[in-house]
Amino acid sequence: MPEPTTVSRRSVLLGGTLVGAATLSTVASFPAAALPGAGAARRGEVFTLGVASGDPAPDGVVLWTRLATNPLAEDGMGGMPNKALPVQWEVAEDEQFKRVVRRGEAQAAPELGHSVHVELAGLRPDREYFYRFHAEGSVSPTGRTRTTPLPGALTSLSMAFASCAQYEHGYFTAYRHLGEEHPDLVLHLGDYQYEYQAGDYVAPGGNPRDHAGPETETLANYRQRHAQYKSDPDLQFAHSMAPWVVVWDDHEVDNNWADEIYEKPEIPQPDFLARRKAAFQAYYENMPLRRAQVPHGIDLRLYRRVQWGRLATFHMLDTRQYRDDQVGGDKFPNDDPARLDPKRSLTGAEQERWLLQGLRSSKATWDVLGQQVMFAPIDYANGETKAYNPDAWDGYVGSRQRVIQGWEQAKVRNPVVLTGDVHSNWANDIHDGDAVVGTELTTTSITSGGDGSANLTDKEKAYLAENPHVRLYNNQRGYIRTKFTAGELRADYRVVPYVSKPGAPVETLASFVVEDGEPGLHEA
Repeated sequence: MPEPTTVSRRSVLLGGTLVGAATLSTVASFPAAALPGAGAARRGEVFTLGVASGDPAPDGVVLWTRLATNPLAEDGMGGMPNKALPVQWEVAEDEQFKRVVRRGEAQAAPELGHSVHVELAGLRPDREYFYRFHAEGSVSPTGRTRTTPLPGALTSLSMAFASCAQYEHGYFTAYRHLGEEHPDLVLHLGDYQYEYQAGDYVAPGGNPRDHAGPETETLANYRQRHAQYKSDPDLQFAHSMAPWVVVWDDHEVDNNWADEIYEKPEIPQPDFLARRKAAFQAYYENMPLRRAQVPHGIDLRLYRRVQWGRLATFHMLDTRQYRDDQVGGDKFPNDDPARLDPKRSLTGAEQERWLLQGLRSSKATWDVLGQQVMFAPIDYANGETKAYNPDAWDGYVGSRQRVIQGWEQAKVRNPVVLTGDVHSNWANDIHDGDAVVGTELTTTSITSGGDGSANLTDKEKAYLAENPHVRLYNNQRGYIRTKFTAGELRADYRVVPYVSKPGAPVETLASFVVEDGEPGLHEA
């Protein structure tokens, strides 16, 4: 998706130093002073990056932390020594840790950036737990997590999902509000962090990458960038309130990357695969992921399933690592006929087989695709001219149709697609021919694009008229809160009026309901 053309002054407000224009170049690391938030770490405290949990199961969950006394250290090691350090952990049924049910010790090794991933088992299903870590004389913040229900259970689920948080574009207030919802589960659909730092001004119609600070390219770079984001108190709060299930989009590596192809071939980047390897390594180190997601060289299998009893199955997709390259030179929007080639794939053949097999074997009331880019077709031109986003499923029409036909042939009871990426709210009916066969809920960004606006431009109004299956479009920041029950899915679009200063209130822009067995959106 094209990058936004304005950014906030957050980096100045936080005491950071903006970096001048720079083209893509290879750097070993960039100075900590070049990063917003520099110098904000609490010296001597090792839990400056907070705690998190993720990928819950009926008997356990992953607990995460990463030790850092100086999160933005130029070598990417967070100020920690080049040796493994013991980290004690404990899990309790109460926030005061009077009823501890599990405890143990893990090693925070420098090879994994002094991160810790504890895979718990033996817990009780569908229960709330609290956890914390001890290391180097420090005690971590307390995290709240929960296990999923047993496979046959049909209990309700409160889930929130988010996408696209660029640090320089604004404050992460929406993350704070998301955490205050006390969800059972959080999905993050990508662009958790951005591989470049935006400059403080971009001319209208310009490309922020032409006005960007240094790119993240090395392992030290990516570790620094993740630490910069993880140092944010609102993001830390959201992580501490519920287990997260995460997938990446493009900016965790490089804008609009596709498999082994980087964005701008005209700018030589001979070490892109080394860069991809470094990005994958840092992503694993900084996310609450299981051992199954440990990277192997340039590969990391991120697609996986999380089940919430018999109520919902979340099929989490990776639409970056295996895709064919975008058509039309990545120009947005376009109608390159190559997008209709049935052999083109967004998921890759192996992941597509995995998805379709999972849909065929599912017994869930709701089958949910957690993925990154717009699924429903969107015509961005007016009149007879057609123009689409080649970076979305519109650039891979055959791939999309195989997925739709797959859930139709499997007689999936309630197919729902969750989407991020586009920095705006959308609610779409998904069609196969004239029939509505599914639902797409697209969350806006946390900050990417700056404050946004509740008012539509004339251009937006015009192209929305070209897309009658779009039930909602909005260009404010926020997230989506959902409630799954056996009878319906309710989605509340939660928005904040600004991100350029802290403390924004949150409100519900619109609410939709999908009724069990009846595809399509109804206003609540």
